[in-house]
Amino acid sequence: MIAEAASTRSQHKALAEGVATLLRQWSWMFLLVLLIVFSITGQGFFDVFNFQSILLNASILALLALGQTFVIMTGGIDLSAGFVAGVSSVLAALAMNALGADTSAVLLVLVGVGVAIGVGVVAGVTNGAIVEGLRIPPFIATLGIYGVAQGIGLLLSHGQPVSLDTNALNQVGNGYVAYLHDGSLSFFSTPDGLSQRELRDVTGIVPNMVVLVGALFVAGWWILAKTRFGRHVYAVGGNRNAARRAGVAVRRTSMMTFVLCSVLAGIAGLVYVLRFTSGSAITGDATLLQSIAAVVIGGTSMFGGAGNVGGTLVGVLIIAVIQNGLVILGVNPYWQFIAVGLVIVLAVVVDRARTELS
Repeated sequence: MIAEAASTRSQHKALAEGVATLLRQWSWMFLLVLLIVFSITGQGFFDVFNFQSILLNASILALLALGQTFVIMTGGIDLSAGFVAGVSSVLAALAMNALGADTSAVLLVLVGVGVAIGVGVVAGVTNGAIVEGLRIPPFIATLGIYGVAQGIGLLLSHGQPVSLDTNALNQVGNGYVAYLHDGSLSFFSTPDGLSQRELRDVTGIVPNMVVLVGALFVAGWWILAKTRFGRHVYAVGGNRNAARRAGVAVRRTSMMTFVLCSVLAGIAGLVYVLRFTSGSAITGDATLLQSIAAVVIGGTSMFGGAGNVGGTLVGVLIIAVIQNGLVILGVNPYWQFIAVGLVIVLAVVVDRARTELS
């Protein structure tokens, strides 16, 4: 009798562990299901060019989500990131125009990077100082900076997109790492001397912006998984008091996550400029809530202390694939909001179930 009871408990424990593992990996499986369904039902979905388009269109969302991951893992949130990206794009476009139309693309990009990082540092330090210095809840503090950044961006741009006076950046923002033509590769630019008809036969391999975003995600993974700062982020999100007693500089760690989030938002604004050769104060407004959704879908707890960069990337891809797949199927674009909303609810339910099983 005792042996049977022990065997039953062992079976229940194994079942619970199996279910918990399934719940931990649900987002990866859900993404796979989406890819299979859209590949079967959507003509042209399962195509290299379409996959490149999905990744390229998700670049700004991915950068905002990567930054939000760090902040949310400490138990905070940054509602200002979307308009920080907007201010960055406007200032970068204005700075590039001030240099003149004949300025080299390299110098223009370097100036844009400087502006993006500068805007991000100022916004991040401001957010961190208000949250940690004045003890204002992150939701309220960053909502206030949201309004400030929105106003600054609209004032600087006079409420209109700031177009660049040069086309030198088009190859950077919309170009590819390599081009394939007649079995030969050329890097960073199309082969010289091709006619317009021959140019149509050139295949781009991996967009530049996708490589940039991929590199930043690898850096984000390394920071969280391999550095002391990453361990401190988990500790602060798990239990601030315990982290403080363990010698973690809680306030400094929290401030650094806000700075990192804003810097990535600034880079997202620069990516917008490079892709569309213009700056807009509302660059990241539409993707702000989506970036938070991607983090939640990827398994990062809104209460902090749990999550990873890989999960966030899956969350970004789920949103991007849903949007792309519904467009290919000819579905009313308003259904995208409903679909993403349902996935967020599913993510919260799964997270709750996983917590109760653990």
